[in-house]
Amino acid sequence: MSNKTTFIQHINEGYTSKGSSIHLGAALFNGEPIGETQVKIPLKTLNRHGLIAGATGTGKTKTIQVLSEQLSSFGIPVLMMDIKGDFSGIAKPGEEKSFITERHAKINIPYTTASFPVELMTLSAQDGVRLRATISEFGPVLFSRILDLNDTQSGVVSVIFKYCDDHKMPLLDLKDIKKVLNYITEEGKDEISKEYGKISTATTGTILRKIIELEQQGGDFFFGEKSFEINDLMRIDENGKGYVSIIRLTDIQDKPKLFSTFMLSLLAEIYQQMPEIGDVEQPELVLFIDEAHLIFDEASEVLLDQIETIIKLIRSKGIGVYFVTQNPMDIPKGVLAQLGLKIQHALRAFTANDRQAIKQTADNYPSSEYYKTDQVLTALGIGEAFVTALSEKGIPTPLAATMMRAPMSRMDVLVASEIAAINTKSKLVRKYAEEIDRESAYEILNRKIESAVAHADEEQVEETKSKEPSTAEVIGKSVTKVVTSASFIRGVFGILMKIFKK
Repeated sequence: MSNKTTFIQHINEGYTSKGSSIHLGAALFNGEPIGETQVKIPLKTLNRHGLIAGATGTGKTKTIQVLSEQLSSFGIPVLMMDIKGDFSGIAKPGEEKSFITERHAKINIPYTTASFPVELMTLSAQDGVRLRATISEFGPVLFSRILDLNDTQSGVVSVIFKYCDDHKMPLLDLKDIKKVLNYITEEGKDEISKEYGKISTATTGTILRKIIELEQQGGDFFFGEKSFEINDLMRIDENGKGYVSIIRLTDIQDKPKLFSTFMLSLLAEIYQQMPEIGDVEQPELVLFIDEAHLIFDEASEVLLDQIETIIKLIRSKGIGVYFVTQNPMDIPKGVLAQLGLKIQHALRAFTANDRQAIKQTADNYPSSEYYKTDQVLTALGIGEAFVTALSEKGIPTPLAATMMRAPMSRMDVLVASEIAAINTKSKLVRKYAEEIDRESAYEILNRKIESAVAHADEEQVEETKSKEPSTAEVIGKSVTKVVTSASFIRGVFGILMKIFKK
């Protein structure tokens, strides 16, 4: 049996599944695609999370597009974080070009074009479905972790939430919690001290500065009502295709704290709201987090622990999370260990650090008698990648250098008029366009302070009145003054008379 024959058998045995699968492409042998091999990922294992990595320009975006298209085709909704604005073309069918049909002939997969249902979402002032959440929905623990507070500061935040809960004051947006911080430091200092103990003004000052930092990164757009409902991510269109929800983040690349805040809150919200379903034939929702290093670069140790915990637990809810980054070393080891599917595009070795990173990356993949992994990593072409996944039995599949299939949808972004057309038709855009500013902590405390000031003014007036003498007292004092003055004059006159008699 030839080496090529054993290779084909090796790949096909590793990537055979009984249930539905996503087709990625055909395996490469000595740099050439072998059409008899098919690299397929079972839908059943897609809630085991994954990694898509590689240098700029090696094909990561198209790989995400390929995965999203097939997930949507199976009726699985997709949520995609679009940092660079590359994914909107999935809403329009692609074009049959010669280089695409030639590629598909080599990998033995027929090429067809298709479009997919899309919702365009935003965290900022861009057009699209507005994504918001309230401070109360975050809760004191998550809000403290987002602000990177120490234990003492986190304790104060917990007191604030407890105080607002006890006094039925909703914390909806950043102005609410800023108002509470100012109140417990100034007008309400005695009240808080009596009910919950003394709070240091230095501590509240630090928390306030952290909130202002978050506000400057666009947090004021994110916190508020209407809160986004997780069920709106789970939609299927009339043709049975899952919606691809694209969160356009092109204008917050320089605001990593807002991005990491949103991602962690979203994962936590999905985890809390979705029911436990265990092992299922296909995931309920798949998330792609582009430029994932933006989350981890800004995260504290506590925040990293929180992310790792959620990633471990959320798969039992039928949710798959896929991190997209240039270098797999951007992902913390604890999170990397949770990722079942790994698609590694080419890496470039320009420096000693690059070569070290390639060696570390190669060590994260299964060994293979057919590839020198560290060497192939730098030789992969555009649209080629190393793939390893989990079989239906949860066993790692063989490492396969793969020529990836092309997307069925447009491999380019939508123009402004196309984006406007999608938003005009969207029911969710209309649903979340309404901004609600109902009575919350800000208004309640302002009214409380105004009432206290008015009451203090009334007491001052009453006190002033009580100190003013009555008419009788005024007359009495005047008479006394007159009598006293007359006695004084008689005394002086008597002394003078004695002097003159002498």
